Amino acid sequence: MTQRTAPGFAAFGLMILLCAIWGFQQVTIKIASEGVSPVLQCGLRSAIALFFLLLWARWRGQSFRQDDGTWRLGLLAGLLFAIEFIFIYVGLAYTTAARMVVFLYTAPCLTVLGLHCFVPGEQLRWRHAGGIALAFVGILLGFIGQGGVHPDAWIGDLLGLLAALGWAATTVLIRASGLARISATRVLFYQLATSSALVLPVAALIGESGVSVVSLPVVLALAYQGIVVAFASYLAWFWLLTRYLAGRLMVFSFLTPLFGVAFGVLFLAEPLTATFLVAAVCVALGIVLVNLPAGATR
Repeated sequence: MTQRTAPGFAAFGLMILLCAIWGFQQVTIKIASEGVSPVLQCGLRSAIALFFLLLWARWRGQSFRQDDGTWRLGLLAGLLFAIEFIFIYVGLAYTTAARMVVFLYTAPCLTVLGLHCFVPGEQLRWRHAGGIALAFVGILLGFIGQGGVHPDAWIGDLLGLLAALGWAATTVLIRASGLARISATRVLFYQLATSSALVLPVAALIGESGVSVVSLPVVLALAYQGIVVAFASYLAWFWLLTRYLAGRLMVFSFLTPLFGVAFGVLFLAEPLTATFLVAAVCVALGIVLVNLPAGATR
């Protein structure tokens, strides 16, 4: 196994770029929703990313046909992945991109609770408890600070929180099961393949409007979600995890909700109250606390 090292400036720069990419994703979902219904958009995102992942694996000479008994767990991880993103895409029909990204990124704080319960050696410490407490303060402030948004925004906010629970459950499942012993690329394959196979038929079964407008902004927004986010950025993230200490990298995830809020205000002219800005900062600080390395080897 390759010894992981502390990240340098190049890794820090790439991590900041990834956080910006993930923060902008909610904006592109809003843009694409002008022409593609939410559940169908979710399925197309996974299908596009899966296509490019298969091309990449073929070019690298990698095969996903390995009979190691993890496919059932992979299907479960893919199901949780699909549910998470359905909540995100449907939720964005009710709430703003800025609010969605803040509620979604309570997931790292929820994850440490699950790891404490199901993964030996992942006990809560004071900084974890403080981070979780700050994140929940952010949630409460977020629901309070809804001035200037749609009266049904609480529905989207709640779906964002449920998506965060789904994300946390997926992470805990991977860490606590045999999926932790296979490559991250195979785990991504399980998630994308299962999501594509489940979500696209669901979009047809529930009678969504489907594709109503085909325009350059809609196509570019879909391409961004599928190629840039679900394929390229996830592979880059997995590559970082194979080379550098995860704890040092995860601290940077606090930037994602801050980028998300800024992009929502800048590109979609979304309202921003002082209360909600404080909520975003609370969630960001919570992420820092739960991911702060305890020592040089963590």
